[in-house]
Amino acid sequence: MSTTSVDTHADRHKKRQQKVKLAVDAKIAAAQDRKGILLVLTGNGKGKSTSGFGTVARAVGHGHKAGVVQFIKGNWECGERNLLEGAGVKFHVMGTGFTWDTQDKAKDTAAALEAWQAAEVMLKDERLNVVMLDELTYMISYHYLPLERVIEALNNRPSMQHVIITGRSCHRTLIELADTVSEIVAVKHAFDNGIAAQEGFDY
Repeated sequence: MSTTSVDTHADRHKKRQQKVKLAVDAKIAAAQDRKGILLVLTGNGKGKSTSGFGTVARAVGHGHKAGVVQFIKGNWECGERNLLEGAGVKFHVMGTGFTWDTQDKAKDTAAALEAWQAAEVMLKDERLNVVMLDELTYMISYHYLPLERVIEALNNRPSMQHVIITGRSCHRTLIELADTVSEIVAVKHAFDNGIAAQEGFDY
């Protein structure tokens, strides 16, 4: 390739990147509002809770206060909880485990309502910058929690409080209410190929 061809290629690349920068700078200039963000992480792929906990860790790293309510998860070891509780993050764990283990709708509903009461306390606490409602979507799709009660709490939370909701099959009303929605798509999963969940990687 001649020197002229290299220079022409470099010049085209520079011009493309300048256009990208102008577009990005314009979006940054236009985004001046500040408010509490409602983030929904849904879809069938692995990594929804992991992503949510990453955001909580980021907040804590900046000296912010955070709270987490874990729906569905049982009382088994949780690496994120072990780490973040030590950093002052408040946790409430529903504690009944997976619904296919309990097979008791009345018990699960009662546990979900108790956990939601803890969530409502966090959603009223102006000291909490971030609240994560892990696996909340199942509580709504299984009709353990009334959607209207969840929406009311989200709408009435402190104006600068960020909320993260995780779980599959998020109700469309929550998706419409959210500021940011990411859907994680399942391409492959080790578990489907007979590989067990492993400490330090999956939980």
